[in-house]
Amino acid sequence: MKPHHHLDDSTLIGYSAGALPAAFRVVVSAHLSICQSCRERMLDADAVGGQLISLQEGAAMSAAARNDIMRRLGERSTPPSMTATANRTLDPHVLPRPLWPYFGETYSDLRWRTIGPGVHHIRSRHVDDGHLMLLRIAPGRCVPMHTHGGNELTMILQGAYDDSLGHFAPGDVADLDSDVEHQPVTSPGVPCVCVAATDLPLRFSGWLARTLQPFFKL
Repeated sequence: MKPHHHLDDSTLIGYSAGALPAAFRVVVSAHLSICQSCRERMLDADAVGGQLISLQEGAAMSAAARNDIMRRLGERSTPPSMTATANRTLDPHVLPRPLWPYFGETYSDLRWRTIGPGVHHIRSRHVDDGHLMLLRIAPGRCVPMHTHGGNELTMILQGAYDDSLGHFAPGDVADLDSDVEHQPVTSPGVPCVCVAATDLPLRFSGWLARTLQPFFKL
């Protein structure tokens, strides 16, 4: 598998520096687990992240932040191209390993909640910084036009969709900010399953979607 849509440089630098919300770190980790290109780019991001940390030398650091840095250093004791990432490709039966603590290991064990015709989701309650969810959208469905109140990071796990930014297939990530307005349309054949992180609710253009949004909690 060779994804065609990758993480932004700023996202990789934020991940390296430990500055991303927890929900976004999960999606970044899932993409890195299958994307050789982004793992290699992490070398440059780590260098920039190290410089950012050095600029803050002398600033007080909490025990939690220190422990997080040590954990991340341990995870990266081997070069990114050789890291212990079991999923070089996406298994149709097993979720990427970084998602296991939040949703479980296998697709067959997922318990989806219906939030609209052909649309299901599972919201993880194991992150306290940002919103992390799985989405499953039936083939040939059109998601309402929307922008983002903040940032959104979505990785395609199964199926595909098209929007004004291109074709997004398994392994691809959509790294979006509040300037992007789009309307994904899922491809025919199989449902589109993705994992998404957001820091603020979406902003739907249509009145019906805006009316129902409080019930969907998207």
